[in-house]
Amino acid sequence: MFMPVGTQASLKGLTYDQLEELGCQICLNNTYHLGLRPGQEVLDTVGGAHRLQSWNRNILTDSGGFQMVSLLKLATVTEEGVNFLSPHDGSPMLLTPEHSIGLQNSIGSDIMMQLDDVVATLTTGPRVEEAMHRSIRWLDRCIAAHKNPDTQNLFAIVQGGLSDELRRRCCEEMVKRDTPGFAIGGLSGGEDKAAYCRTVSVCTDLLPTNRPRYCMGVGYAEDLVVSVALGADLFDCVYPTRTARFGNAITSHGVLNLRHRSYATDTRAIDPGCACPVCRPAAEGGMGMSRAMVFHVAGKETVGAHLLTLHNVFYQLQLMRNARRAILADTYPDFVRQFFHDWYNGDREKYPQWAIDSLKSVNIDL
Repeated sequence: MFMPVGTQASLKGLTYDQLEELGCQICLNNTYHLGLRPGQEVLDTVGGAHRLQSWNRNILTDSGGFQMVSLLKLATVTEEGVNFLSPHDGSPMLLTPEHSIGLQNSIGSDIMMQLDDVVATLTTGPRVEEAMHRSIRWLDRCIAAHKNPDTQNLFAIVQGGLSDELRRRCCEEMVKRDTPGFAIGGLSGGEDKAAYCRTVSVCTDLLPTNRPRYCMGVGYAEDLVVSVALGADLFDCVYPTRTARFGNAITSHGVLNLRHRSYATDTRAIDPGCACPVCRPAAEGGMGMSRAMVFHVAGKETVGAHLLTLHNVFYQLQLMRNARRAILADTYPDFVRQFFHDWYNGDREKYPQWAIDSLKSVNIDL
């Protein structure tokens, strides 16, 4: 399942009614940002994020740990927690495991993430091992602080950088805590794809197969398809919404930059055969929007980003729905081969070596 990211309780470019119409079952909010605005008092008063954003389906909340990397210049990490300076007004905020869990209890998310000590994947040496051990200690503090274990599912996050040994040790410790689900954190930070795939495989080999295994921050279509083959179940990323704002459409035949003049007179749908509201013909209840029209507004009018966001989010959701159907039908290897054939327009010479090797490791031959 792919989970769109609504960091501040809103998905850029879409309403929650539209997200529901796309068939989305779960989206993300960010604990750190909601803790700043609207703040815990408002969340408690209105009865949590579901009511705040009028979303009656599932919400997963990131603990705020990722901001240790994304807001590194504003953050200081100690054993107690993370000291942040607000990017809005510079005011200080101490995010501890207990505070993170308290905020997530107020948000009322269906899946809560532990506060973990996040370091960039390109970081090496003692800092990576320190972060791994601290993440385990912080998980214990999160479990102790959790007020609603019967209604909110707390997931552990496996850290350890690109070290197979550290990842194994972390998996073993996290599994002992028997949380409802497990995440593979600290990836999608600039590491090469072969190292990413190896790390995912190391973790999925050790994490329980009867619990969700969540690859955090993963959103490129090829990465999703390969990661599912390697044993991952859940994914999230801002990529489909962010790339839409740059005029890019994710299609079954790769990514199209619809700001390119070659699409100025192209009357085809963004992705012929796509059932999203933008591509679907008007006779079937859709907009029947052409590439030419999107070219006309992409990068110039906000409606361009809106149309491409609708299409891209639907594409990601549908890709994972189709993957799930293939798994249930025991035809996933065929699904993977068809995906790569279409994505590269039948040109096997363009298949990336990291994908070929990683898929071969799980007996899928492209």
